[in-house]
Amino acid sequence: MLSLRATTVIAVRRDGQVAMAGDGQITMGDTVMKNSAVKIRTMYRGQVLAGFAGAVADALALFDRFETQLDRSAGNLRKAAVDLAKDWRTDRYLRRLEAQLVLADGATLLLVSGDGEVIEPDNDVVAIGSGGQYAMAAAQALMRHTTLSAAELARAAMEVAASICIYTNDNITLHCVDGTQPAEAAKGGTSD
Repeated sequence: MLSLRATTVIAVRRDGQVAMAGDGQITMGDTVMKNSAVKIRTMYRGQVLAGFAGAVADALALFDRFETQLDRSAGNLRKAAVDLAKDWRTDRYLRRLEAQLVLADGATLLLVSGDGEVIEPDNDVVAIGSGGQYAMAAAQALMRHTTLSAAELARAAMEVAASICIYTNDNITLHCVDGTQPAEAAKGGTSD
């Protein structure tokens, strides 16, 4: 059986803004099956961003469950993420799902996995997927040595990952949220 691979999603927080970017490539075995997949969603009236890596159907099921938790918690990202992680770890159906999620609002970045992990990074950058480590390294370096905005950092980090990781392309979807305004979307290779 061929395995589905390919995803890079990164979230960056800087100066009160959070940006999340994801590539558009889906690969099956050694074949690129799609170049324009969208792996990021806005939720809760545009105040929360969610991105996934892993099996698409599994991630969509998790997005639905997370959105329900988010509504129940009146938009409290941390509570909704912890409740999702509990469900994911204990529910027989959800336990079988293979994906990772990056969740963010104007103040918080979280990585959530099926192992029950809810991790908030120390350095305002979190990335998942095949090219996640490349994107995270690029974003951390850019944060230390530039004054780029969160959106500019996320896009530049994705471009670096796309230039290194064969499972990541430069068809980038970018969403931003600052906690006071709805998420904005921009899509495309190198321009906003």
